[in-house]
Amino acid sequence: MAEITQFAPAIAFLPFVSFVVALFFGDYLPKKGAIAGIVATAASLVLSLVMMVNVFTGHSSQETLYTWVGGSEVPFELTFGVLLDPLSTLMLVIVSTIALLVHVFSMGYMNDEGEKGLPRYYAELGLFTASMLAFVFSDNLLMAFMFFELVGLCSYLLIGFWFREAGPPSAAKKAFLVTRFGDYFFLIGVVAVFATFGTAAFGGPGVENSFPHIAEQALNGEATVTTFFGLDPQAWFTVIGLLVLGGVMGKSAQFPFHTWLPDAMEGPTPVSALIHAATMVAAGVYLVARMYGFYALSPTALAVIAFVGGFTALFAATMGVVKREIKQVLAYSTISQYGYIMLALGGGGYVAGVFHLTTHAFFKALLFLGAGSVIIAMHHNEDMWDMGGLKDKMPVTYYAFLSGSLALAGIVPFSGFWSKDEVLYETLVHGLGGSPLLLGAYAMGLLAVFFTGFYTFRMVLLTFHGEPRSDTAKDPHGVRWNVKLPLVILGVLAAVIGVINLVPVHKVVPAVPEFLHDWLFHGPEGLNGEHYEELLHEFAGYTANATFAGSEVVSLLVSAALSLGLALAGAGLALSLYRGPDPVEHTDKLGSVKTLLFNNYYQDEYQVWLAEGFTVPLANAANTFDQRVIDDVVNFVSSVSLFSGDRLRRVQTGVVSNYATLLTLGLVLLLVGFGVFQGWFA
Repeated sequence: MAEITQFAPAIAFLPFVSFVVALFFGDYLPKKGAIAGIVATAASLVLSLVMMVNVFTGHSSQETLYTWVGGSEVPFELTFGVLLDPLSTLMLVIVSTIALLVHVFSMGYMNDEGEKGLPRYYAELGLFTASMLAFVFSDNLLMAFMFFELVGLCSYLLIGFWFREAGPPSAAKKAFLVTRFGDYFFLIGVVAVFATFGTAAFGGPGVENSFPHIAEQALNGEATVTTFFGLDPQAWFTVIGLLVLGGVMGKSAQFPFHTWLPDAMEGPTPVSALIHAATMVAAGVYLVARMYGFYALSPTALAVIAFVGGFTALFAATMGVVKREIKQVLAYSTISQYGYIMLALGGGGYVAGVFHLTTHAFFKALLFLGAGSVIIAMHHNEDMWDMGGLKDKMPVTYYAFLSGSLALAGIVPFSGFWSKDEVLYETLVHGLGGSPLLLGAYAMGLLAVFFTGFYTFRMVLLTFHGEPRSDTAKDPHGVRWNVKLPLVILGVLAAVIGVINLVPVHKVVPAVPEFLHDWLFHGPEGLNGEHYEELLHEFAGYTANATFAGSEVVSLLVSAALSLGLALAGAGLALSLYRGPDPVEHTDKLGSVKTLLFNNYYQDEYQVWLAEGFTVPLANAANTFDQRVIDDVVNFVSSVSLFSGDRLRRVQTGVVSNYATLLTLGLVLLLVGFGVFQGWFA
């Protein structure tokens, strides 16, 4: 089946075709181009599954598609290529699955309202999907950066889809600018990779000179690389890793670059589902996983990743407990959950991070699409204060949403429990192995579990339980099959997808397989979990220590019980406060704390102050310096040149006798000067 890989580029090309078709011919097509998008993404999903089966049979591959800079006179090559290995094929299946369901859901969410501009919407959705799929199978960092940026452009277009309103364009610009700020550092990191290693290849079959492999050889004294600023190789590699991490933190909305994501809720809800579950926000953490062979060489970079992840998980979770709009709760939940993925990757849990990325994609897509169903029923009112009593009127939406909520809160046996528990466990055992910073990140991640359970069930209770608190909630609008079908599929996946890696069960009953662990551990040489564990032990000093409770099994069960207990405690507190006849009042009892959290710790105000109080005055000062110093110096030099040229021009009369006179006078002056000079030194 190895030859089947020649069709891999079609995985991204087909959605790109749907983009072209919807953009130019959408007005003449059924459902304004939605059908073209559905057919294209369905074909991408089939091809992704075929590539996954091909990799499963041992045929991981790397193929260069096009060389656009290269040759004997160029010190490096710039290429487009496809890398198919366990990580990339898994992500291809996730992205194409979510994109397909979002396309189907969009027919019920967008078309029912007589929405204008639908061809543009489906075209942008197709381009978004194509960009993310191409980013996933990119075989080098520069190609990944290019599609990383295209993903950002598409998110800008889709967040600002309703551009005739005030909010969406502003939110789109904010998302674009904040993520571009992070991507500025990413671009510098890409240049640094080329300057240091002469290649930006990730690795894979047939690619021996990948930059993670060269970096490993350099630390072992087997290769020589170019470093800068007098830094030793490992310190310089840390700098490169942190530069790329700037782009990761922007895209994955990690503190302090998280402020764009809640505002992005101004876009259509299906877009929110795609952004939060499988595309833009997922792109950042996927890049860390893709480059894990490089990050595993730097304990400092890993510690920063883990600490940022743990802090973001807790920080965002606290803000979710007071929000009134259902999509706002889910937005802060996304920030928090991607913090967990960062915590896992920084804490040495490569498989745990990918596992939580997988489960989160399905249950978060489910929750956003479930919120979209509720918003349709509420005539596009997102305020949970106006909801209530929707359980009996929307049973399909309710039970699907409940499945996603149980997974998000980490309640056994739903998928989020297994992945969240593995994230915390891996961070804990590596922290006990000698990293106090990891223990601090673990503590923040553990505390965030309580807040996650609380805001999740607060959202469920306010939305579906109790008595209707508005006329719309008493008589909600119905939803059609194209809304319900994606919810049913995702509801089942949110409940059962955790079976791919039942770590606690496997430890107790070894006969239970760990599919994802085995999948990620047997990739190409240098691109698999087994190799990453060796690097973590050798270079980062990550040593697992699970003896704090007597044995590994007991340690794992104690860790799982602790996180589950905190999740249940948070859910229980929400149940006790928000199931009564007037649940709304309890949030107001928080007083000034509620004000602080509701205003997001005044992060937006702080950033505005920073821009207006520091950046703008600094820019004005630079502009003044440029005008009054630099321009004056340049103008002075030009004035001297013009004056001198004008005077010399007058000498050029074209009269031969004048030239002869000047020549004679010059010769006399030289002779006199020479004589005087000789007299001084006689």
